[in-house]
Amino acid sequence: MSPLQETINQDLVNAMKAGDEVKKRTLRSIKAAISRTEQERKAAVIAKVNKNQYTPEAYEAIVVEKTRELPPFADADVIAVLRKEAKQREDSIDAYDKAARPDLAEAERAELAVIQSYLPRQLDEAAVRSVAQTVITEVGAASPKDMGKVMPLVMARLAGQADGRLVSQVVRQLLGG
Repeated sequence: MSPLQETINQDLVNAMKAGDEVKKRTLRSIKAAISRTEQERKAAVIAKVNKNQYTPEAYEAIVVEKTRELPPFADADVIAVLRKEAKQREDSIDAYDKAARPDLAEAERAELAVIQSYLPRQLDEAAVRSVAQTVITEVGAASPKDMGKVMPLVMARLAGQADGRLVSQVVRQLLGG
């Protein structure tokens, strides 16, 4: 179990003791999402083994071996799950705001705040602009047609430190699009 998972587990215990329903509900949801992701990763490995090639006993042994070879879930994997969960909450907030349901939007905002407390700090627009400008200069990009060259490099350098929509918007502005 990764250190971040241990922190989440301990915070869940503390939230249950404190009676913090929002935090308890959100952390349980996060734990379920992490568990689902781990199971999906195992299922993907198992799906690559051709069951028809082996006897049932051999197939079982291969599946056990392949799943044992999987690296343990790391903090980076947990952060990816947290980002996905945060994105879902943001989308729900937008939908509830458009549907004039402030009560539901507020509940999602509270959950989003809990999730964001476990995510690394995001860079602001000025920092993203600086990195994007550096990449644009290095690549020699000059027009919006060069976005395909610039975006992957900027996203790799920022590696989870900035929202993709913000990066895209900044790059588009810098390239005159």
